[in-house]
Amino acid sequence: MVITGDAFNAFVFLEIASLSTYVLVAMGAKRDRRALTAAYTYLVMGTIGATFFVIGVGLLYMMTGTLNMADLAERVPAIGANRTLVVAFAFIVTGLGLKLALFPMHLWLPNAYAFAPSAVTVFLAATATKAAVYLLLRFLFTIFGTSFPTFEPTLTYLLLPLAVIAMFAASTVAIFQVDIKRMLAYSSIGQLGYMVLGMSFATVTGLTATIIHLFNHALMKGALFMALGAVVMRFGDATIDTMRGLGRVMPWTMAAFVAGGLSLIGMPLTVGFISKWLLVTAALESGLWPIAVLVVASSLLAVIYIWRVVEAAYFEPPPEGVTAGEAPPALLIPTWILIGANIYFGIDASLTTRVAGEAARALLKTAS
Repeated sequence: MVITGDAFNAFVFLEIASLSTYVLVAMGAKRDRRALTAAYTYLVMGTIGATFFVIGVGLLYMMTGTLNMADLAERVPAIGANRTLVVAFAFIVTGLGLKLALFPMHLWLPNAYAFAPSAVTVFLAATATKAAVYLLLRFLFTIFGTSFPTFEPTLTYLLLPLAVIAMFAASTVAIFQVDIKRMLAYSSIGQLGYMVLGMSFATVTGLTATIIHLFNHALMKGALFMALGAVVMRFGDATIDTMRGLGRVMPWTMAAFVAGGLSLIGMPLTVGFISKWLLVTAALESGLWPIAVLVVASSLLAVIYIWRVVEAAYFEPPPEGVTAGEAPPALLIPTWILIGANIYFGIDASLTTRVAGEAARALLKTAS
């Protein structure tokens, strides 16, 4: 997907990746039969999204006679306001929106994350939805561009409101979850809202926030799901009841979870703070100070659902008869490497912001 310069090949590679994830989610049936239902729902919704996407690509080919992205970037603006191109734009945005679990097209994601094997959930949270965000960025800004008739209205009146709703609705639902993997799944929907929000500003700072959050979210959610994987390995599940007293039973695992949670909230010296700082800056640069306030307010919701886990782990006694000890080093070491990356790139974000900024400027230069 990253290397190809062909719009149809982008679809093919996206589907190859998706087919792999359907199978990986279904592997959770060894532990819970509901994984099969989750994988089937994911398959159906993913196929609908892919169909929308490929119809849009087909319409682009019908109007331009090419599938080469560089050629499309020249021919689409030359054709201008054309009904077929507008429909292609709508199909591509809708299809990729479903693939990336943009609210309200997100219903496949919570079960897929909750019932997949823990190792698979780490992989899905860190990479799967990010691929669709990458393709959406690439198609919106390199093929259609800011001069396309429906570009600005779509970003302003569709993607921006949906992103804000996702930030609050998904985080609110996360607060009431008992299963911690499901809680983090809804959290991911809210975090995808942040990525789409940055995209909707169509500014260098906004796109920088989106691109850097792609990387930062992989670090923080990867670490959180790896910590949960250690809990699942010891106890068979990861619910609020399971977490009671784990601060004493599995101190290193829970310390990693707390550190990842602080990054998710956006505490200073973590990568989450860098992402949200850039988002707030982008909103203020665009004159949208209410959006900046909403970004901060939605972060406070993350405090609530992370605190529920911290309260259970550190302020409640472990259930009677709990004998499981700390996770093995083979799990702890990679988890803490990711936690270290969360802190390192939160203290020194010069590399990530520079790379993301260069990518953002290249996208907007192409778009113009």
